[in-house]
Amino acid sequence: MMALAQVTLDDKYEFETGRIYLTGAQALVRLPMMQRLRDQAAGLNTAGYVTGYRGSPVHNVDRELWRAKQHLARHHIRFQPGVNEDLAVTALWGTQQAAVQPDAKYDGVFGMWYGKGPGLDRSIDAFRHANLVGTSTAGGVLAVVGDDHGMKSSDVPAFSPAPPLVV
Repeated sequence: MMALAQVTLDDKYEFETGRIYLTGAQALVRLPMMQRLRDQAAGLNTAGYVTGYRGSPVHNVDRELWRAKQHLARHHIRFQPGVNEDLAVTALWGTQQAAVQPDAKYDGVFGMWYGKGPGLDRSIDAFRHANLVGTSTAGGVLAVVGDDHGMKSSDVPAFSPAPPLVV
């Protein structure tokens, strides 16, 4: 008789190959872990920083990040929610300068920011300035913005318009 493999809820963060099952929020949590593994395979020693605003329509991301704390730590990824979108952006911007320090511990820091549409609108100046400064060679930032059509967590409706259809 063939023994069944033990399945755990942590498989989605521990398996490096094979099929896993996860939600969209869990996929966003797994993404920086996968980036760390890719960087290691390329001979880079990187770290990750994830931040955002808890009032965002993608608020389930921070719940999953807290649940995955031990997995994130193992991959040198720090999660620190921002007080607001602006402070989260500027904190993330600072991580992109870490590798230029003479005593840098990492080759670069990859980052992820999440927020809601109006928060992105308000924080765009910080994003613009961070973009002008750039990232370290082994750094980079992914911005995730949540729609809020029904204004459940925003004071104005926010949605990502579909790109124009070209026929």
